[in-house]
Amino acid sequence: MSDPTPWAEVVEMLGEATGETLYMVVVTTVLAVAGGLPLGVFLHLSSPVGLTPRPTVHRILGVIVDVVRSVPFVVLLVILASFTRLLVGTSIGSTAVIVPLTIGAVPFFARLTQNALREVSFTVVEAAITTGSGRWRIVRTVLIGEARAALVGAVGVTAVTLIGYAAMAGAIGGGGLGTTAIQDGYQAYDDRVLYGSVIVLAVLAFGMQLLTDFTAKAVDRRRSATG
Repeated sequence: MSDPTPWAEVVEMLGEATGETLYMVVVTTVLAVAGGLPLGVFLHLSSPVGLTPRPTVHRILGVIVDVVRSVPFVVLLVILASFTRLLVGTSIGSTAVIVPLTIGAVPFFARLTQNALREVSFTVVEAAITTGSGRWRIVRTVLIGEARAALVGAVGVTAVTLIGYAAMAGAIGGGGLGTTAIQDGYQAYDDRVLYGSVIVLAVLAFGMQLLTDFTAKAVDRRRSATG
């Protein structure tokens, strides 16, 4: 067994790996919101109780979303390897991992968005309809406006989940803290690197949750009205 890595090198190694993990998580979260928010809104609008019910389209889209969500992320990584290579030229590394992360995160965030919109009181929506508001104005100002605290919470849940998925991708060379923990920590029998990586991952998840909880409280209209 080799000597453990000096602490100075461990810190440098973890700093670089943390940057790669944040890169994957932040970029994927932005893409997940960009794709998942409109998809979730459409799922809500096309549901039997939505503003524009389309039961058949809603059912088919719901099945597709649930099937993608049900695929374990490691399996998704393998299935999409060829597509990822076609898109970015490689299936290994931080940038490559963003492809399967995004494909897995978009339906995940879409379902969270649909659930958040479903919690908006129908009385508020009816009031907007009676004042003659158009569909997209209702979506923008009533549905998304009233559900914004829940949507911020959904962004936090998605980001924390992606931290775990990004670490999981390290098992097949995805880069970041996952790769550092497995290759430089576990396989090299170096507990400093292994447990250091785990601690940093836990701090990232905890910090992300704190940040989104704080932001959700700040934008919560109900809290502002009663406070």
